[in-house]
Formats: sequence, structure tokens, C-alpha cells
Amino acid sequence: MAAWQDRIRMVELACGCDPRFEVSRIEENANPSYSILTIERLHAAGCGPLAFLIGADAFAEIRTWHRWQDVIRLVEFIVVTRPGFNYDAPPDCVVHELTGLDLPVSSSEVRDGIAAGMTDVPVPDAVFHYIRQHGLYQSWQAAEKG
Repeated sequence: MAAWQDRIRMVELACGCDPRFEVSRIEENANPSYSILTIERLHAAGCGPLAFLIGADAFAEIRTWHRWQDVIRLVEFIVVTRPGFNYDAPPDCVVHELTGLDLPVSSSEVRDGIAAGMTDVPVPDAVFHYIRQHGLYQSWQAAEKG
């Protein structure tokens, strides 16, 4: 995993070309960083209503999340469908499906690809260069080889 400072910098790089995006630092110094704690911080700051954008593969695991019942009570979900991934939404969970994006890989697969030395990964060029420059997501074998 990347340190918080690296993750926030990658978000800044990814969003930097579009002035409609604003990078939040609400999770700075949050340890641990559970989604429910971030949602509660946002609510306390007067933000809302909240929508949680998430891939279908990650949403399929919602029942394993810390305080997941509170999460589904406090936000609506925008679930990005992915080929081959199905999910079963918990009762009382508001879900809006976002179809047609055709995102064939997950963030975990992107990180795994980078660790394996792939250079053709679906991230903005500035983010990819930052990852390479800072040696992020390298497997321990690759890190030992230098």
C-alpha cells in the first residue's frame, strides 16, 4: 500500500487537469481510515447528501466492511458495473447502477500489474510517472532487485 501522502498526490495529479474536481484532505491523519468514519466526518462538516461511487467488484464485498450497516444507512451508492462481476445489494441499500463505462480492470489489478512491471496500465500518465518515480506498488521481489 502507498502512504497517505502518496495517495493524495496521485489524486491531485489525476484531477489536476479538470477544475471541476476538488481533492479533499478529510482523511488526513485518520488512522484507521474506514469508510464509515469518513462519511461521519463529512456529515459533521455539513456535507450531504452523499453518494458513494464504487465498482461492482468492491461493492460485492460491502457486508465485510467495518460498520457496513451504518454505511448503507448514510449514503446512496453509485455502482459502476464491470464485466463478470455481480453483486447482491443488502436490503434498504439505495443503489444506482452506472453502466457503459466498460472498465475491465479494478484498482487492485492495476496495482498488481504495476508490481509485475507492466507499463500499459489504465492510469493518467502523470500518475503512472509518479508511481514509477516513487517506487510505489512494487512487489518485495522487485524492490530487492533494485
